[in-house]
Amino acid sequence: MRNTRLFDRHIIRLSPTEAGEDVRQFLQGLVTQDTAADMPLWAGLLSPQGKALFDFLLWADTGDVLIDCEGAQTDALIRRLSMYRLRRKIAIAVDSETAVYWSAEGSSDPRHVELGERWLGAPSADDGDVSAAYRTHRLGLGIPEGLAELGSEQTLWLEANAAELNGVSFTKGCYVGQENTA
Repeated sequence: MRNTRLFDRHIIRLSPTEAGEDVRQFLQGLVTQDTAADMPLWAGLLSPQGKALFDFLLWADTGDVLIDCEGAQTDALIRRLSMYRLRRKIAIAVDSETAVYWSAEGSSDPRHVELGERWLGAPSADDGDVSAAYRTHRLGLGIPEGLAELGSEQTLWLEANAAELNGVSFTKGCYVGQENTA
């Protein structure tokens, strides 16, 4: 059986490069979700006006956080996160040793129970691309994702059904764009 890989998704790994550095704390003041919560989480990185710049899923990997993001936006997201990193001792890089997989069976996607099973794993030569089937399934449920559907600085985060799709925490405190989202 071929693995069901989403080739249009990439992984960004955020890792502490010095003892005591906390990647989740770094993200806490940037993204719409409470990074102290159990992962995976769907979250957004917003403009100061509360409009969606990027959406992604956050995955825990020991002290690291993996960002499952739109492949075409990987470099732009890395640049944006690097801008916010300032002097924090955190490495931000593409993780080519991890791939995103999906199956319509199951219910682990944090956005919607009917979205199916989503997991991370090592890439394989047997991987089959299910990106088109996933997109059709996702859009059939009315779940937006990525630049083509959310735009860049065009859609307020709550207009993307972020509250209904578990993409925002109203109790976590401040983050970029929080004032307009709250």
